[in-house]
Amino acid sequence: MKAHSGHGATISLGYGEENSLSPCLVDGFQDLGSPETLQDEEQNALARTPLKLSSVKAGGMMSFAIDSLGALWMWGNCPQQTDDGEFCIAATSAPLPVWDFHGHTVVKVACGNEHVVAAVSAGETYTGGDLVCYSWGNNNHGQLGLGDKESRSRPVLISEFSEGSSWEVYEIACGAWHTAVLTNKKSFDQDLESRCWTFGIGDNGQLGHGTTATICSPQPVDGLPTGSFLISLDCGLFHTAVVSSDGEVWCWGMERGLGLCPDASFSGMDAGDALYPIRVQSPETNGFKFLGPVQVACGAAHTVLVAGEGYRMWAWGRGRSGVLGRDQTTDSYTPCVVMWPPLDENFQEIHEDQGQASTSRANDRTNTELELKLSAASEELQFLRSKLTLMERYANILHISIFRKPMDERTLPRSLQESAVFDIRKEFENILDSSDTDELARLEMFYRSMLSGVKDKLLKRKVQVMVQECIVSLSAGRQTPRGQ
Repeated sequence: MKAHSGHGATISLGYGEENSLSPCLVDGFQDLGSPETLQDEEQNALARTPLKLSSVKAGGMMSFAIDSLGALWMWGNCPQQTDDGEFCIAATSAPLPVWDFHGHTVVKVACGNEHVVAAVSAGETYTGGDLVCYSWGNNNHGQLGLGDKESRSRPVLISEFSEGSSWEVYEIACGAWHTAVLTNKKSFDQDLESRCWTFGIGDNGQLGHGTTATICSPQPVDGLPTGSFLISLDCGLFHTAVVSSDGEVWCWGMERGLGLCPDASFSGMDAGDALYPIRVQSPETNGFKFLGPVQVACGAAHTVLVAGEGYRMWAWGRGRSGVLGRDQTTDSYTPCVVMWPPLDENFQEIHEDQGQASTSRANDRTNTELELKLSAASEELQFLRSKLTLMERYANILHISIFRKPMDERTLPRSLQESAVFDIRKEFENILDSSDTDELARLEMFYRSMLSGVKDKLLKRKVQVMVQECIVSLSAGRQTPRGQ
């Protein structure tokens, strides 16, 4: 795990060959010049200037960084070449430059367990819209997209995304053993068209081509709408997700715990995997569009979406270790709101300090807008928390009165976890089928008591009606004259 500071220094939670529980400076980055200066360090020692990092990426057991000059650095268990020219994965505890891109600008990099994909400028500098795609590393599942399963120790250009291709690359992502690429059409006389390409292992449908076959060359994902522009892409270990500019989120791949297709039966040989893209429903619009989409990110078995122009996050999938950020560790089959920003004193102090440090009018307006939105979000969150506490208390009391034991989230009906539709009759039948003799006896006593109470209440109501009718009849009799 790593990050870079505002001064261009790289901080890592693991360096050398030993583990570290606290952030430590990655040796060699603070005083490094550009890769070409390494060729003659004595000659360029005086002219060397510290580099600033523009982005970092980590995957598997390796790390990558792109500096301000567009050079790519790597460390960890990285693809290497032996003295005999053979491919291998070798460990390096200090950042090394990838010399193959000398004379070009590396703009984006992504890495899986043992493979790397980089988006590099076709020319010496990046002018926008001129990226080509290279890949190298382990290729045992065709995840390099080079048409075979031969591993590469050095970057190789993917022909489908070369300079002569009709598609230009603008986003890349890697899963454990698969790769996804976003491209748009180079033609200027047509409407803007984006397309998602995938290749590599497809055992869990993570390629989105309708099969579980392994594919060694890039193929477009046909299940996505052609009229939407895809703005963000990411891969989990065995699933893939994209989001469009109009707020539609599409996911495919391994389902168990990811909430991709909650209607899967999981019976027989059905693994519940999504072989085609599935559109994720948005709870805030009761439709399929999230407001103000920004970015989608995938963990090993969960997905996070930044929306609301950056003011709101949604998450779904496995909830272990609290990765969904909703103050629980249960799984979620539908997107749930991440509890952000936190409502603790430390966050409030940081927010106030940042507001005081702002000097320009533009920053003041931004901070004011942010404070208003944070205040509204805090009030909304507190309101929802109070409602949730009340409903949980009511549900727990009702559960104890019926089953004589507290409610356990792990035993909640599956249909209630997956959607807002709850078939009471069907779930009651399921409860009866799964209950043991003691539970059935408690249910019988509970419902007999309820039935007896209902009958008593009905009888009392009937008696009250009869008495009322008698009183009305007697009153009418007294008012009738004797002669009539």
